[in-house]
Amino acid sequence: MGFLLEIVRLGLGNLRLHMLRSILTALGIIFGVLAVIVMSSLGEGTKRQALAQIERLGAKNIIVRSQKPPETQNQQGGQQRSFVSRYGVTRADLAVIRENFPEAEAIVPLKEVGGQVIREGMRRTSQAFGTTPDLARVANLTIAQGRYLTPSDMDERASVCVIGAEIARMFFPLEDPLGKSLRIDTKPFMVVGVLGPVGLAAGAGTALVGRDLNLDVHVPMSAAREQFGDLVVRGTSGSMQANATEVSEIYIALKDRDRVIIDAERLRLVLKNRRPGLPDVALIVPYELLENARRTALTFNLIFGAIAAISLLVGGIGIMNIMLASVTERIREIGIRRALGATRRHIMWQFLVETGVLSAIGGLIGVGVGIGGSLLVGWAVKDMPTALTLWSILVSFAVATVTGLVFGLYPAKRAAAADPIEALRHD
Repeated sequence: MGFLLEIVRLGLGNLRLHMLRSILTALGIIFGVLAVIVMSSLGEGTKRQALAQIERLGAKNIIVRSQKPPETQNQQGGQQRSFVSRYGVTRADLAVIRENFPEAEAIVPLKEVGGQVIREGMRRTSQAFGTTPDLARVANLTIAQGRYLTPSDMDERASVCVIGAEIARMFFPLEDPLGKSLRIDTKPFMVVGVLGPVGLAAGAGTALVGRDLNLDVHVPMSAAREQFGDLVVRGTSGSMQANATEVSEIYIALKDRDRVIIDAERLRLVLKNRRPGLPDVALIVPYELLENARRTALTFNLIFGAIAAISLLVGGIGIMNIMLASVTERIREIGIRRALGATRRHIMWQFLVETGVLSAIGGLIGVGVGIGGSLLVGWAVKDMPTALTLWSILVSFAVATVTGLVFGLYPAKRAAAADPIEALRHD
């Protein structure tokens, strides 16, 4: 024990003697550990955000969406196609889906209605949908105020609506929206509920859903069909556009997550038989996207880890370079210690202690700076989420220490192998 304590004391004393050189040598390890922690936290944060956004759609759901096919011209007689675009899922398709999936927990249709949402002097392009009370459960929607649509609203064809959090903020900035009215085109609807903020307002989630759910307005499907029909007319850039879509989206909630992939393939075949090529229908399977996101995140973590490992490798090379220079510089000291009875093992341990302490201290500083850097990036850049992981901290510190020892092994062996007579003659 006394031998080890003496070796550690000598190693630390030599590092203190050359403080600036020690700090500069440790910088490579510090930046290496910093890179590992920050890169892994970025990768983990991005992964968690993507997974949360996809899971928001429901891992047991399958979504069928009507999409406008590519604009084409009817070449017959040089005439343009009709002013009204008819495309997407029909009520007959919905009936076939209900018939083929009787075991589903719920099959919820959505129907786009209206051209504009209006209140007093404010108006914006409509993002209103007729739907059923089951949507809140199937789409994992929360209610911040009031209530969601009810079966009695459907039976009575009630002119009521539930609005998204952003619609509430825009149209009712200083008042409680419950009980107030807004119009969808010319039709008035009373607000009975406000949805909680939905975490799909940006990034991958919005791309998957196709819209910001915080801007939604939901009305009973019965009222939507009775008051609006199938035609939606909108004015854009000085022109009018009319679309006739019977069903905009269908949420199919399955009972078992393990059946999602099989039933999604079965649904594809059902739709393919009814509309070959599926030019105006898209199928979204959040569970498939979830698995793809996990695989992609793993790939990115491996890439980030490889990049950070290069930084640690460079730090290790820096330690080796400095320790080799230190061996040459201290060759006379080595000769004196050997002459006083130190063995080759003593000399080797002294240099290994110096490199081990240097890399361990560099690793600890790197961990501290890395944690601080990750938190700073997450706070300063809102679109770049970070998530610290215990494994990245432990692995980066362990690898930094081992890297220092491995790269310090050769200089230590070289110091131990020095001939004591020649070392004493060295100037």
